[in-house]
Amino acid sequence: GALGVALDVYHVWWDPKLQAQIARAGKERLLAFHVCDWRLPTRDLLSDRGMMGDGVIELKKIRQWVEAAGFEGYAEVEIFSALDWWQRPGQETLDTCIARHRSVV
Repeated sequence: GALGVALDVYHVWWDPKLQAQIARAGKERLLAFHVCDWRLPTRDLLSDRGMMGDGVIELKKIRQWVEAAGFEGYAEVEIFSALDWWQRPGQETLDTCIARHRSVV
């Protein structure tokens, strides 16, 4: 089995060395790519992961770095949003995830 990295933008988007670290990990170690957004202001560090496009993370740029490193897997959407998206109808949240993934990621 391989030992690798799940690149979760929520935890690493701010790192000035992120592009170099993604390249360093390379195709062999990049096993997952998790997307969401960092809201400003953040209301809760654990359960306020914003919908892609609602925050400050440069998702397209990070995805380009991930793909340049050879990652060919899926971008996994992780919206932990107790105060917002979890309160909405499930179909609305799903439809928005799909639309934002297509336009923002």
